[in-house]
Amino acid sequence: MAISAFDVAQQQFDAAAEAMGLDLSMREVLRVPQRELIVNFPVRMDKGPVRVFTGYRVQHNITRGPAKGGLRYHPAVTLDEVRALAMWMSWKTALMGIPFGGAKGGVVCAPETLSDRELENLTRRYATEIAILVGPHSDIPAPDVGTNAQVMAWFMDTMSMHAGYSMPAVITGKPIPVGGSLGRMEATGRGVATVTVEALEHMGIEPADASIAVQGFGNVGSISALLLSRKGCKVVGVSDVHGAIWDPAGLDIEDLIPWSRMHKTVVGYPGSSPVSNAELLTGNATVVVPAALEGVITTEIAREARCKLVVEGANGPTAPDADQVLKERGIMLVPDILANAGGVVVSYFEWVQDLQAFFWEESEINGRLEALMHRAFAQVWGVAHESNTSLREAAYSLALDKVAQATLVRGIYP
Repeated sequence: MAISAFDVAQQQFDAAAEAMGLDLSMREVLRVPQRELIVNFPVRMDKGPVRVFTGYRVQHNITRGPAKGGLRYHPAVTLDEVRALAMWMSWKTALMGIPFGGAKGGVVCAPETLSDRELENLTRRYATEIAILVGPHSDIPAPDVGTNAQVMAWFMDTMSMHAGYSMPAVITGKPIPVGGSLGRMEATGRGVATVTVEALEHMGIEPADASIAVQGFGNVGSISALLLSRKGCKVVGVSDVHGAIWDPAGLDIEDLIPWSRMHKTVVGYPGSSPVSNAELLTGNATVVVPAALEGVITTEIAREARCKLVVEGANGPTAPDADQVLKERGIMLVPDILANAGGVVVSYFEWVQDLQAFFWEESEINGRLEALMHRAFAQVWGVAHESNTSLREAAYSLALDKVAQATLVRGIYP
């Protein structure tokens, strides 16, 4: 039986807690979510019938601040997946030093099969169902797989209508006209690109000498590929849900992005060759960036991998056993809670701007984001080398310590 994402998250937590000698009582507290909400709600479809959808909102930890985490619309959404994503968000926000806890939400659906009206109806009803948890100072959602700025706008409008006044700070990743932040759409990809170049420099590899394979060509993967190509790297392979392509001479990402939008896939891009997903992940590239869903780097993939560096653009893309194989083979890995933290960092900036009703220039936002990414990478790299551990172990030890210290200082109520 396949291991669930939450099993992976707990295994990672257990290993980190054991390595840092975390108090057993603290492990009990931090190992499980604080709150879990399951909702089954009706949505009227275009042709008249009503369908019932299942949704979730999980808050893993809110000791350091309001819960923060995306909303995922996907057929494979499960409670265990949402639990895992909420836990990873707790560590991510702590590692980056921003005052949020971890949460995640999701609805079991295939958004591409829904009309705009059905998607709006679903979003507004789901927002209403989880409104008992959500608020600018309690729980602030954001986009994730299958959702976008328009979905965030519907969510924000629904919450505002319930409150009787506009609540832009209730959600992030919104369109600019309703309180969104400049630089938010590119933030996760920018963070991935920033730490990739940072890791290459620490490994003594110039960007011009690095080849990149990106699994997943959605918002995170495409922006990562674009920014890495602009930094001088050669992107040799990319993939989407329809398949993967490869060009050892390098793909023109500036041209591929609009081409893929027009054709709804990267498959068939002129000059490229089709490859399997496994061939993409194990191909002859310096860096592999898994930027799609969880669990794609299996033990078998890790054994066959030819890269020197894995940068986790997605959440939980590497199985625990595969993690160990990569470590034993000397393949460096930048963990998800560091690599893809750019999105939540700029979500934090958006939240702050909404609360202040004062907005920053895009150059200021990007500069602040890159500074935070550089600082976090330096801290993780320093701990890893001082303790002779992997970057994941170092990142987890830093993050868990911050959450544990906050929990200890606040105490257990009552």
